[in-house]
Amino acid sequence: MVNSSAEGSADPIAQSLYDVRFSNLRDELVTSWPVSDEDVEQIARVMAALSALRQAEQEVSDASQKYMRLSKQDMRAIHYLIVAGNRGAFVTPGMLAAHLHISAASTTKLLNRLESGGHIVRNVHPTDRRAFAITVTPETEASAVQTVGRQHASRFHAAARLTREERDTVIRFLDDMTAGLSLDGASWAQGLD
Repeated sequence: MVNSSAEGSADPIAQSLYDVRFSNLRDELVTSWPVSDEDVEQIARVMAALSALRQAEQEVSDASQKYMRLSKQDMRAIHYLIVAGNRGAFVTPGMLAAHLHISAASTTKLLNRLESGGHIVRNVHPTDRRAFAITVTPETEASAVQTVGRQHASRFHAAARLTREERDTVIRFLDDMTAGLSLDGASWAQGLD
């Protein structure tokens, strides 16, 4: 089980990983803010909680990949196909390639692998006879829903326990953090693709 705060750890370094006072000694990362020590400690607990969430998500992802015997990319494709099916939408290889940000050749390999594993079916598209419509098999959908899906549904319950105002605050916070982490304009990350 993931510890949502470093307080339970006997390792003083692990307890300080998300405390800006120890990773920013020369004010190179975070310039001085009028924030009290108590606020800095609470912010560190927020960062530790986010880290614990990422760790828990990674553990679920790793376990689901092992259970389903699929790669991370395969799992993303299956999830997309399940949602499309629930929306009554038809998915083409091109749509899947765009969603996964992979080439047509990589998409073909992925679809061949999923089809040979009994996870998807390719049929002629009902309105465009030149294209395929890809659907997930009922067995794979049931397996994904009863395992990974059920695990991820607990996030809905956590959000539902918040008030609307609290959810708005969390959304604003997460959007702000996402924007802050964006690689747009980060010169060191240019050309790494």
